Amino acid sequence: METTGMMSANNESSIKQESKKLWQYLAACSASLLAVGVGTALAWTSPVLPKLAVKGSWFPVTSDEGSWVSSLLAIGAIAGALPAGTLADKLGRKKSLLSLAGPFVLSWILIIIARWVWVLYLARFIVGISVGASCVIVPTYIAEIASASARGTLGAMFQLLMAFGIVLTFVLGSLVSYTVLGILCALVEVAFIATFIWMPESPSWLVGQGKKPEASLALEVFRGKNYDASAELSEMQASVEDSSTKKNSIFDLIKTSGSRKAVLASFGAMAFQQLSGINAVIFYTVTIFKAAGSNLDADLAAIIVALVQAVMAAVAALIVDRAGRKPLLIFSSSFMAISLVALGLYFKLKDDGKDVSNIGWLPLVSLTFYMIAFSIGLGPIPWMLMGELFTTETKAVASGLAVMLNWFLVFLVTKTFPSMQDSLGAAVTFWIFAGIMAFATVFEYLFIPETKGKTLQEIQNELNGGRSEIPMRH
Repeated sequence: METTGMMSANNESSIKQESKKLWQYLAACSASLLAVGVGTALAWTSPVLPKLAVKGSWFPVTSDEGSWVSSLLAIGAIAGALPAGTLADKLGRKKSLLSLAGPFVLSWILIIIARWVWVLYLARFIVGISVGASCVIVPTYIAEIASASARGTLGAMFQLLMAFGIVLTFVLGSLVSYTVLGILCALVEVAFIATFIWMPESPSWLVGQGKKPEASLALEVFRGKNYDASAELSEMQASVEDSSTKKNSIFDLIKTSGSRKAVLASFGAMAFQQLSGINAVIFYTVTIFKAAGSNLDADLAAIIVALVQAVMAAVAALIVDRAGRKPLLIFSSSFMAISLVALGLYFKLKDDGKDVSNIGWLPLVSLTFYMIAFSIGLGPIPWMLMGELFTTETKAVASGLAVMLNWFLVFLVTKTFPSMQDSLGAAVTFWIFAGIMAFATVFEYLFIPETKGKTLQEIQNELNGGRSEIPMRH
C-alpha cells in the first residue's frame, strides 16, 4: 500500500508560507460529519437498548442479545479498518469517504424496519464497517489537506465531532421515538454527502497518482490563489518517490530496538484506551445510571456526561501541545482509576443494602470526572502516538494493526461488560477497570516517550538510543 496518505503529516515541515484556511476548515468540517455519524452509531445503543429491554416492549431484546447489538459494531469496524488504507489509495480519499456513507445509511434503514433481532445484528455489523474505515480515512484526508499551522486544530476535529455525535444521540434518544431517532441519524450522512461532494480531492493523493496539475488546483482552493504551491508540491513528489522505493512488512516492526519500543508504547496506549472500559460506559451510560438508582434522570445524566466529553475534547486540542503527551496520559489514567473506584464504591454500598440517598450525586460526578480524564489523555493521545512513533516505512502496517487491536478490544469489552456486571456485580466490574488504569499509569511512566516539540527524526533517534538534539531543517 502506498504510504502517501497517513504518512504525509509532515509534508510542510520546511514550508513557512502563510496560506488561507477557510476551505481547509470547511473541508475538514464536512469530512468530519462522518465522525458525527460514528458518534451516533456508537451511542445509539445507550438510549435505545434500555427501552427495548423493558417488560412489554414492542421489540423485546434480552440482555445477551443487547450485548451482541452493541459489540457487533466493533467486529464490523475491524473488517472495515483492514482494507480502508488500500481503498483510499485506489479510489482516492474523496471517493472512498463518499462511499462510506452508503453502509451508514443502509444500517439506519435496517434499524428502522427491523422487527427481528438478527436484523439489528446485521445493521450494527454493516455500520461498523463504515465506522472502522472512517477512523482511518477521515483523519488521513484532514492531515493531507491541512497546512502546518492548522493541522493540530483540524486534526482534533474528528474526535470533537464524534463526541458531538454522541451528545446528539443521547439528547435525541431521550426525546424522540425509536423510528424517528433512526431517521435523524441517517440524515447526518445525507448532510455529509450534500456538503462533501463539492470538496477537492487530497493534493497528496493526486500527486501520488501523477496528477500534479489537479493537485495544484486543489492546493489553490485549500491555500488561496496567492499561495505559491510549487515548494509544497515538490515535497509531496519527493515523499511519493521515496515511499515507492520501499516495501513495508509486518516484520519491520520488530527489526530494530526503536521499532520495538514504538510498538510497545503505541499498542500499549491503544490497548489501555479500550481496557479503560470507555466504550462500555458510552454504550451503557443510561443503563448504568438506571442501575445506580440515582435521583437524577438517567437520560439527563447520560447527556451531561456526554456533553462533558465533547467540551473536554475541544480543550484537549488546545492543551496537548503545551502540556505534553506523557503527563496528560499519566494524569488521565490515574484520575480515571480514582473515578472508577468511587463509582464501584457507590454500587458496593447500594448492593449491600446501605442507604445511598445522600450520595445519589456520586455516579454522575464519578463518570463526569472519568470522561474529563479520558478526553484529555487516553482519548486523543494514543492516536497521536500512532502517527508519531513509527517510521514512514512502518507506519502503514503499524496503523492497520493498531486500529485492529483497538476495535477488537472494543468488541471484547462491550461484549463482556453486561455479563461481568451480572456475574461479578457492578462494583467489582468497575474496580477491575480501575485496577487496569492503575497499571496503565505505571506503564505510561515507564514506556511512553515524550514526543512534544520533537521532529519525527528526533523521536526515532531517541527510540533507538541516540540523542534527540539534532539540527532542525530549514
